[in-house]
Amino acid sequence: MFQIDDCVIYNAMGVYKVVDIRREQDISGSETQYYILKPVYGNNLTIKTPVDNNKTLMRKVLSKEEVLSLIESMHEQETIWIDNDRQRKEMFKAVLKTGDSRNWVKLIKTIHMKEQEKKAIGKKLTKADEEIMKIAEKNLYEEFAVALSIPPEEVSSYIMELVS
Repeated sequence: MFQIDDCVIYNAMGVYKVVDIRREQDISGSETQYYILKPVYGNNLTIKTPVDNNKTLMRKVLSKEEVLSLIESMHEQETIWIDNDRQRKEMFKAVLKTGDSRNWVKLIKTIHMKEQEKKAIGKKLTKADEEIMKIAEKNLYEEFAVALSIPPEEVSSYIMELVS
């Protein structure tokens, strides 16, 4: 169970802070305990989700040590490119939904490497690949920002400094 002030990844939507835990009647009239979540960055979307909700991914943000370890292992991460656009889009969406930072790193690395290949021959990524990379980067950078106590917009340069 999460506590008030815990930062969590909520359903691959980014980093949210548990601002309250309260008991309320649900639509069937029974008492249910809910987490009240507010985004750490960006929009003002407040989320109320049952504490015992098993359908939605919710996990604690990685620790600073876990983030640093993941950054160190980035060069070892395999890529997961699929040539078929439709199959790739579906697989990439599934990877996003896992809520797993290691998978997000693989996804970003894969798309970034393909982007570099395409640039070298004067081409661009598909719109779908660009959008998926933006979502993966947003989620990963927000999580890393919380763990490292830096703004999300500084995460990319922080990573580049560590890996170079």
